[in-house]
Amino acid sequence: MDINLLVGGPQENYPADIFQTKKNWVGADYGAVTLCEHDIRPLLAIGDFDSSTIREQFLVSVLSQKVITAKPEKDETDTELCLRLIEQAFNPSQITIYGATGGRLDHLLANFFCLLRPDFAKIMPKVKLVDKNNVVRFFKPGHYTIKKIPGMKYLAFVPMGKVAGFNLPDEKYQLKDAAFEQVVSLASNEFILDEAHFDFKSGNMCVIWSKD
Repeated sequence: MDINLLVGGPQENYPADIFQTKKNWVGADYGAVTLCEHDIRPLLAIGDFDSSTIREQFLVSVLSQKVITAKPEKDETDTELCLRLIEQAFNPSQITIYGATGGRLDHLLANFFCLLRPDFAKIMPKVKLVDKNNVVRFFKPGHYTIKKIPGMKYLAFVPMGKVAGFNLPDEKYQLKDAAFEQVVSLASNEFILDEAHFDFKSGNMCVIWSKD
């Protein structure tokens, strides 16, 4: 089962076709309100909803299949809390997050860096972030084949800390047995063909498909 998660980022960053899929949605706080306003019934709505109007809170309570009310003061971001609850409730094969970019940078960085914690190790490779210009995925060590996304020219690899034995054999800019000691963005690479390959021996890797 794949789950779509809408968090509270600016709607101008949503991909144009975001609401064509009506099933398997979870809403985080105002993301739940947005889903309900687009006639989508979330499997789960999570948040404190303190910034929502009475009408919006009522809409979420009526249309959501389940509502979990969180305290405004908590140790986790809404996205972190949602990821935990989604994993517990659905054990999904993939979690696609929308609305996680374009707003507060501290939230964006929290959403990235939480995936590096040991308690998120099982969830990390399931997560995909999507906005109108980017698709972001996360990988553990291994060998991978990735496909070009139509309209997205650029391909970036971001070692999320120490990474060893990193190979890019058939991208525009290639690497062989590279090692990195800290986070770095290997930006503006490109596909040569419709698919490409990469592998690495240790660490964690973020891969970003993007367009201008």
